[in-house]
Amino acid sequence: MTECDVIPGPASPPDPPQDQPGNPVPEYIAVFLHAVSILLDYGRHLLSTVHRRATAPTFPTIAAAFGTANLSTILAHLNRGILRAAALERFLRARAATGRDITIPTPRIRTDEKPPASAEPNAEQPADQPAKPKARPRPSLPPGWDDPELFMPSPEDLDLQVRRRSLGRTFVEICNDLAVVPSFCTPAFWSDLFQLIHYFGGSVATLMRKKAHREQAFIQEQDRKLDSTWDWMHLKRDEIRQILGFFIGEPPVDPFAQSPAPNFPIAALATGPP
Repeated sequence: MTECDVIPGPASPPDPPQDQPGNPVPEYIAVFLHAVSILLDYGRHLLSTVHRRATAPTFPTIAAAFGTANLSTILAHLNRGILRAAALERFLRARAATGRDITIPTPRIRTDEKPPASAEPNAEQPADQPAKPKARPRPSLPPGWDDPELFMPSPEDLDLQVRRRSLGRTFVEICNDLAVVPSFCTPAFWSDLFQLIHYFGGSVATLMRKKAHREQAFIQEQDRKLDSTWDWMHLKRDEIRQILGFFIGEPPVDPFAQSPAPNFPIAALATGPP
């Protein structure tokens, strides 16, 4: 093993896919581009099939990941997620063109430092201390600022956000908009996505909290419909795969072009506002 084969640190993001000889894309940017391309393929596929999926009795499995069966809300999130993923792809390709790779952030390690004099119980306090200026309050964001039905960012806005935010946070935001959850992914792709988020400034816990919040919101929405009775929360993985037609991480497959949807005991539900 040569020196360049050694990956520093006790843990690292997933190994990059093997590029063809002469491919100038740096290795970790290749990892990110591979993940972004999978998310883009899934988002575009779902956007093109969601109207047909909404008429199927299995739609609650997908709708619950968005927190609603309202198609206008789902379409707005899908469009923003696709736009954000495309912005991230542009950023990564522009960086690759410079030959610079993505570096793994070094975690901060606390060192034993002597507390400041003011923190010591017997320390003498200065007689005259200048008053600290009060921090300016942050301007409040308008209501619904993060609702893509009300405020759809432009590609230029998203380009700016991608440049200013950590890569991990951007991946979390893309996954939220595309309603990407672990049960929809192949184990290998979810593992890769988990590591990219974790090691590059994102929070998998935030993604999981959003998932739980949306499931509860979907239950409350459907509880207001007297005919909404189904068992969508405890489906087996092969049943989920039949509903989607594939797992995220595999080439998208249109389940309506294959065979009729499986007859799960799921009641049809309205896709408009309650």
